[in-house]
Amino acid sequence: MTVEYSGRGDPARSLALLWRTSERASRKGKPELSVDRIVRAAIEVADAEGLQALSMRRVAERLGVGTMSLYTYVPGKPELFDVMLDTVYGETARPADVPGGWRGRLEQIARENWALYLRHPWLLQVAASRPVLGPNVTAKYDYELSAVDGIGLTDLEMDSVITLITGFVHGAARGAVEAAQAESQTGMSDQEWWAAHAPFLSRIVDPRRFPTASRVGQSAGEALNAAYSPEHAFEFGLQRVLDGIEALVKSRAPDTGS
Repeated sequence: MTVEYSGRGDPARSLALLWRTSERASRKGKPELSVDRIVRAAIEVADAEGLQALSMRRVAERLGVGTMSLYTYVPGKPELFDVMLDTVYGETARPADVPGGWRGRLEQIARENWALYLRHPWLLQVAASRPVLGPNVTAKYDYELSAVDGIGLTDLEMDSVITLITGFVHGAARGAVEAAQAESQTGMSDQEWWAAHAPFLSRIVDPRRFPTASRVGQSAGEALNAAYSPEHAFEFGLQRVLDGIEALVKSRAPDTGS
């Protein structure tokens, strides 16, 4: 999977576009355009066809305008890409009241990020080392930090906890997207794949040689009805990550319950 990087455009132009400090009016006689409309069309292209299909020309085609008309509003593809990222990160819900204390708040954040990746799988191709410095990304980060503010953690630990949660979700979502793509790209479901291989495995793999793998593999397969369940991996992993964070919280502030 090709990795894309944000922040490759001109910093001044990108930040001006992200924060909408200026926006030129559409040219007389041209169809009505705006930064928001262009960005939405770009997101639709990425959702439907993947990042490899994203180009200024492809976005213009989707809008039914000439490619050059986009440059009235957007300096180029790198700056457009940054605004796409900031826009979709603005989709996560940020309710003020979430039951379950800090653990419930982190669980809600994890589920919102999980749903975001499934809606926009192309996000999984974007490197997280250089975040987009836009209003939505900033608001999302601020909200997520508030989930663990005042529970006894240092500022660095708060940042690390959010990084841990979002990093876990990123990995789990990648597995879910890859599992979904496997069926669409091979034309074979997991059940069909296993049904085709099972007769040969039963003759080749000796349970006496691999007793633990045979026992556990069979039990997991029967329970999940597959060799791998993205949903189960997400649910199980999330609770174990939260258990680890709970141990940290208790070590910092034993009496903190929320």
